[in-house]
Amino acid sequence: MRIRHLRTTLAGTAAAFAAAALMLASPFPAAAINSYNAEPAPERTEVGALLATWDDDGDPSTADRVDWVCSGTMVDADTFLTAAHCTSDWPAGVAFYVSLDQDVQGALDTAAAAHPGDPAAIAAQVGVEGRAHTDPSYPGPSSDPHDMAVIELPAKAVHDRWSFTPAALPTAGRLDALGPQGLNGADFTVAGYGTQEAERGTGGQSHPGGGVRMKAPETFDALNGAWVRLAMTAPQGNGGACYGDSGGPNFAVLDGVRTLVATTITGDTPCYATNVAYRLDTAEARAFLSPFVTLP
Repeated sequence: MRIRHLRTTLAGTAAAFAAAALMLASPFPAAAINSYNAEPAPERTEVGALLATWDDDGDPSTADRVDWVCSGTMVDADTFLTAAHCTSDWPAGVAFYVSLDQDVQGALDTAAAAHPGDPAAIAAQVGVEGRAHTDPSYPGPSSDPHDMAVIELPAKAVHDRWSFTPAALPTAGRLDALGPQGLNGADFTVAGYGTQEAERGTGGQSHPGGGVRMKAPETFDALNGAWVRLAMTAPQGNGGACYGDSGGPNFAVLDGVRTLVATTITGDTPCYATNVAYRLDTAEARAFLSPFVTLP
């Protein structure tokens, strides 16, 4: 199982911290935005954070935790695209919200001070509640895990809070048509709210930061059936994704149009080398998306 970011906004229990430690030990990271060659992305207003409220004390009638957990992108007026591993394996009663704020962690901190002990009120102040739809074929094999989900949102509520232009999606088989030669010349950008690359301290390895929308350049590495692999190595001028960027966008400028070609899913554990992103131009991806958004 891949990793979604969990950061305690309200006081957590020892069990919650143990669970987080176990998640960080996983060999399959949900990749996030590095510190090197990266910068804030206030102009990428279609990119947002997935928030969740959930039960942590065995009483699912009330939520007692709230946090941002993944990244994602608005692909039309009421549809937020993210990863299936961000919407799966939650306790009963989990509720999902989407925020298009630039500094989601700061907004959560402010809301927590205004609504102490009330996760639902905190989430409602920061985001808009929606309904999750996870690809029913998830989890599939590693060759194509169907790691996709959307959050359906009330369009008016989103429009009343934020202004954005939905991301453009690719046509069927667009990356295959370009091939490695065409993709080598494309400008790729990853965006999301994730943490930074690994740092070593007295307590061991950690991933600082997170909760602010960032972007970084990437370059093409390889194309597989369901995946596009993007280099995020610093010497080449790249940045890249890390923990918490799962479900977030990887854009490529194709024929002059910034196109959402893939979503961040995984990568190397320290977040230094490769972003492994799920293609959106495949027949499988388009079959899942077609009931929710008009495809090109």
